[in-house]
Amino acid sequence: MVPAARRPVYIPRMRREEALEILHEMTKGESLLRHARSVEIVMRHLAAAQGEDEDEWGAAGLLHDADYEAWPEEHPGRIVARLRELGEERIADAVAAHYTKWGRPYDSPMARALVASDELTGFLVACCLVRPGGITDLKPKSVRKKFKDRSFAAKVEREEVLRGLEIYGVEFGAHVETLIEALRPHAAELGLEGNPG
Repeated sequence: MVPAARRPVYIPRMRREEALEILHEMTKGESLLRHARSVEIVMRHLAAAQGEDEDEWGAAGLLHDADYEAWPEEHPGRIVARLRELGEERIADAVAAHYTKWGRPYDSPMARALVASDELTGFLVACCLVRPGGITDLKPKSVRKKFKDRSFAAKVEREEVLRGLEIYGVEFGAHVETLIEALRPHAAELGLEGNPG
């Protein structure tokens, strides 16, 4: 094992502006762009709570599906290759592992956070869109009830969500509460305020 003093120091280089530029270069659809922003918000929140680099974790959230729209059959290979070209190995590793069926290792807290948050964030947004109060009064209990209803947001892979939570080491209700806490201040930007009328 390399002594701590001699370990190479990783210096994040990617600024948010650069990540956004790559995202908009590869992704045009409003829905996928909104999902990228939602996952960025969640990842920044989780990074802050753990004393990790918010820009780095945020970039992983922004870019995890960047190549999906244009190259779905190659996803996430294109964006992972781009990140490696830029020297962003940790972000690349997290993005490469954000779906459990790909069988990649989860070597960092960032990778574990991303796999636990990607699919669940999408599901949470779906829950908000069918509620008059949107995210303003959303509770984990309501999310759990919808999660058990497999006809609701049927494309969300429930097993993937549960496996991601297991990898990250968090309980469903607690993580949902964290995601709600992260997203609620951004309700207007994300269109999650609800529609009482």
